[in-house]
Amino acid sequence: MVLPGIAAAVDALMRADGGRLLAHLVGAVRDFQLAEDSLQDALESALHHWSRNGLPRSPPAWVMQTARRKAIDRLRRSASFRAKSAEIAHLIDLDAHAADWTEPEPIADERLKLIFTCCQPAIDRKTAVALTLRSVCGLKTEEVADAFLDAEPAMAQRLVRARHKIAKAGITYEVPGPEHWPARLESVLAVLYLMFNEGYASSDARYIRADLCDEAIRLARLLIDLCPAEAEPEGLLALMLLHHARRAGRLGADGGFLPLDSQDRSLWDRAEIADGVRLLEHALRRGRPGPYQLQAAIVAIHAEAPSFIETDWREIVLIYDVLIERDNNSVYRLNRAVALSFAETAAAALPLLDPLEESLGGYQPFHAAKADLLARAGRQEEARQAYTQAITLAAAPAERDFLRVKRDLI
Repeated sequence: MVLPGIAAAVDALMRADGGRLLAHLVGAVRDFQLAEDSLQDALESALHHWSRNGLPRSPPAWVMQTARRKAIDRLRRSASFRAKSAEIAHLIDLDAHAADWTEPEPIADERLKLIFTCCQPAIDRKTAVALTLRSVCGLKTEEVADAFLDAEPAMAQRLVRARHKIAKAGITYEVPGPEHWPARLESVLAVLYLMFNEGYASSDARYIRADLCDEAIRLARLLIDLCPAEAEPEGLLALMLLHHARRAGRLGADGGFLPLDSQDRSLWDRAEIADGVRLLEHALRRGRPGPYQLQAAIVAIHAEAPSFIETDWREIVLIYDVLIERDNNSVYRLNRAVALSFAETAAAALPLLDPLEESLGGYQPFHAAKADLLARAGRQEEARQAYTQAITLAAAPAERDFLRVKRDLI
């Protein structure tokens, strides 16, 4: 019998240490799928063993040691036992000389190594990023699907196919040397960006997951140290810091979501904003403005504006024009339409949403933006319908409550 408190402890362990445990295990077993399977075996053992005997002194160390032993068992049971004898000997030696698993210093280096390792050029970029978010960063399949605006079943199938391809092709996971970093950098940046986004606007009841935001920021700082000649890591860190600086103003006293125009700007972290702007300016001086730098420039305009109404919306529209010219992204086009609605009028921006209906029909912010524009254009009944659609698609309770209030006020 598994005790509820033990199940909660195992879930908390995986959220806090799952990525780091997997990173160490991949390094030990040298096989990503074996590491994942062995870690899962160890967690199942933990549920039953800890329910009988209570929590060990160091739960991460217990899981790590058990996972190594589970890997040995799996290798011994495999059809290619003889071929795996060297791996078994290696694991037995590790097990004999490492009774305790302790966190390395700095711990973030190990996770960043695994992210670089998992962003395999042998796999298409979207799949590699999705697999890394799921396995290394600990996001659930539905959270990974949301990050790519995909349906959860489609993302689940993509991940299963990727694992089969990796196993069939014999793709090995080895930490790449510096000469291989440039080929993987774009994928690594995407992993950190999407990891931060899930923390910044989570689908769970907390809405803001500070643990994910903080970890993404820490890894981005390490990435800058690894790639000091690159501008986009600085742009990404600037983007994260400028968003993160507003966290104290994003929820009301009751825990309800507050949109940008309702936030108390005195709660924003001005030191963090200054740090983000400094990083952004340094990156832009390199003369290679990429998408993260340009997005950070937009957020910097918001962060430095004295008030919502004094925001330089025309400048934001112009930056989105540059982003769209480089990547005709539907979300960029949606955000540009919203910016244009404040630079000009909601009625002028509404026609820009029609071509986006097909690609963003399942995207909650599209319907929320459409509802707001319709309401501001005086088309109340259509606005209520759009808000209802947005409420249906909203995953986070804080967003659903906010959208219901907006709809009911029309």
